[in-house]
Amino acid sequence: MVPVTVAVSWAVLLGVALGLGTWSLVSLLPRVGALPLTSRVAPYLLDVSEHARRLVARRPTDPLPVLGALLAPAFVRARLGLESVLGGADRLLVRLRQSGSPLTVEQYRAQQLTWAILGVALGVCASIVVSWDRAVPLAVSIALPVVGALLGVVLRDVLLQRAVRARLARIADEFPTIVEFLTLSVSAGEGVLDALRRVARVTSGELSREIGVAVSDARTGIGLVAALEALDTRLGVPSIGRLVEQMVTALEKGTPLAEVLRAQAQDAREVTKRELLEAAGRKEVAMLVPLVFLILPVTVVLPKNQIGVGSRSAVNLH
Repeated sequence: MVPVTVAVSWAVLLGVALGLGTWSLVSLLPRVGALPLTSRVAPYLLDVSEHARRLVARRPTDPLPVLGALLAPAFVRARLGLESVLGGADRLLVRLRQSGSPLTVEQYRAQQLTWAILGVALGVCASIVVSWDRAVPLAVSIALPVVGALLGVVLRDVLLQRAVRARLARIADEFPTIVEFLTLSVSAGEGVLDALRRVARVTSGELSREIGVAVSDARTGIGLVAALEALDTRLGVPSIGRLVEQMVTALEKGTPLAEVLRAQAQDAREVTKRELLEAAGRKEVAMLVPLVFLILPVTVVLPKNQIGVGSRSAVNLH
């Protein structure tokens, strides 16, 4: 049995890096032979097949043809295992749509797996560095890559949650203005579709882009009601859900919409004002920290120093 020393560990690590670099260079060489049947047929099915669009959009080195052909089955099995452990594909799809990401659930799980692999690599490097000049227990050497993999998965999920919160906050800020603009357009005599088209054309922002997608869907023939319901499904915001419900009711039953939109715009303004007041209350408590720990001690210490200086000056005068 060959003893595993630090030199052998570094040799294995550098050998793996050299092998990956060599495979990367080989993958850049031009292909020899005919393309597969799916690659030849895919350009003619772009308008009806999502898989064909992904296949055509894929880069020639995505990720590396030679290395990918060898590791693709293991990567797919690992991604399916990660999906079975984490679960929640429907909820994850909603979060991806709320963040505005074009990724599918499978692509996101593949990214999580990639981050986990990078975490394992960093954990292995950390274990090698820690064991460079001292003996490290085997449990620590095994725990570091495992912890790195878990941190990679969790970090990717945290970044997605931050993207969702930031985008929903921008949509909430844009919502009152969009509703008021819709109210003005509908009050001027425009229909719902024309008002939505005007809003998408004139305004800018996350909600405006989503409305533009709904207008484009309606123009393709699926119907305005279905396009608005798809908008509500993509965002999952309660205020937008109420707006879509009122628009659908107006389209199906012919009820007046201008007054309802005006009332909803006023409610949205009130909600925004209340949230600002609550945020101001929280900031007021946070502002007490520098006041108590920085300003008040200075006001207490400074007069004492001035008194001490005054008394020394009086002694010197005498």
